[in-house]
Amino acid sequence: MADLSDKGRPHILHVHGSFTLGGKEARAIRLMNIWGDKARHSIVSADPAAMGARDAIDPAIDVDFPDGPSFAGKPGLARYRVITAFLKRFDLILTYNWGSMDAVMAHRLAGASAGLPPLVHHEDGFNADEADRLKTRRNLFRRVALRRAHGLVVPSVRLEGIARTVWKQPPGQVHLIRNGIDVARYAPPPACDALPGLVRTPDKLLVGTLAGLRPVKNIRRLVRAVAAHRDRLQLVVVGEGPERDAILAEAAAHGLDDMHMAGFMDRPWRFVGLFDIFALSSDSEQFPISLVEAMAAGVPAASMDVGDVANMVAPENRPFVVPDEAALAQALGHLAGDADLRVRLGVANRQRAARDFAEDAMVNAYAHLYGQALASPMILR
Repeated sequence: MADLSDKGRPHILHVHGSFTLGGKEARAIRLMNIWGDKARHSIVSADPAAMGARDAIDPAIDVDFPDGPSFAGKPGLARYRVITAFLKRFDLILTYNWGSMDAVMAHRLAGASAGLPPLVHHEDGFNADEADRLKTRRNLFRRVALRRAHGLVVPSVRLEGIARTVWKQPPGQVHLIRNGIDVARYAPPPACDALPGLVRTPDKLLVGTLAGLRPVKNIRRLVRAVAAHRDRLQLVVVGEGPERDAILAEAAAHGLDDMHMAGFMDRPWRFVGLFDIFALSSDSEQFPISLVEAMAAGVPAASMDVGDVANMVAPENRPFVVPDEAALAQALGHLAGDADLRVRLGVANRQRAARDFAEDAMVNAYAHLYGQALASPMILR
C-alpha cells in the first residue's frame, strides 16, 4: 500500500448505509486487514444498529466507530452543515452505495473552499426497490452529488455504463475495479464438518448459496427451484437477515424438510468447497464476490442472469446462467444429473478465478486510487 503511505498514516472515514457483512463490507474489511497499520479507520453507518461486520475486522487494525451525525433522513442544508463539520476531521472519505449519499451531497454542496478531504464513492449495486428500474430522483441526486467526488468506483461493466450514461459521470472519474479474492485459500478441500450443524441427507447433493437474507437476494426463488429436485438436492443457505422466517416458511410449504440455514459465517474458504453446486437467485447483482469464491473452490454454478455474472463464470458454465425461475430449476436438475459435467465446470471456474479475479490486482488498484486522492488537492467542479 505504498501509494497511501505518501501522506504518512492517513485517517480514513468509511460511510456505509449499513455495515452488516455483505460483499462491499467484506471487500472494505479485506483491504483494511491487508493494509494493517498503514492507515487509521473510522466507520459510521446510516443505520447505527447494522454494524455486524465489525467482528470481521482484524483486532490489530486501528479502527473506531465514532458517534457522528445522522446519515439518514430527509435532505436539508442544516443536516448537511453538521455532516460537513464531521467530514473535516479526516484525510480521506470513502462512501458506499445509496445509503451514504447524504455524505456525498454534503461534500458536494460545501464546495472547495470548505477545505474538505477528497472523497471516493463506491457503488456495488441496487436494493430491491431499484432491481427492475432505477429511480429517476435518485439518478438526479447521484448526478449532482458525485460531481465533486475524486472518483466513483464500480465493480461491473453494467454499472460502469450506468455511471457514464445515466449519472453522467466523466470517463476519467469512473473506475472499474473488479472484486478479487485470495484464490489460493480456496484450493485445499474443506473439512467435512466445516458447516456446523449440517446433517447431510444420504444420496443428495448440496446446493449452497451465500447471501444476506434480504428480499433482493430472493432466496425463496432458490427454495422453489431446489424443491423441484428435492429427491436429489439439499439446500444450504449461509447468511442472516430479515428474510430468514419467510425462507423457512417457503421451504416448509414446498417440502424441503432438510434445508440447512447456517446463519452468518465468515472465512468462506473453509466451507464453500463442500457445495456440489453453487446457486445465485438474486433479482439484482453486479459482481458478486460469493460467486468468485465458489469458482475459486472449484464449484459449478447455476445463477440468474444478473449483472456481470454471465461474463464472470467460465465459458463452459454460461449455459447455466439463466433468465427465470423455471430455467434455474432446470439448470440445477441438469447439473445434478451429470457428475462429470460438474467436475469439468468446477475446474474451468477455478482456472477462470485464478486468471481474472486474483486479489493482488484489486488491492493494487484501490491503493493507487486512494493514494492518488490523498495526493491531489481538491478542485472546484
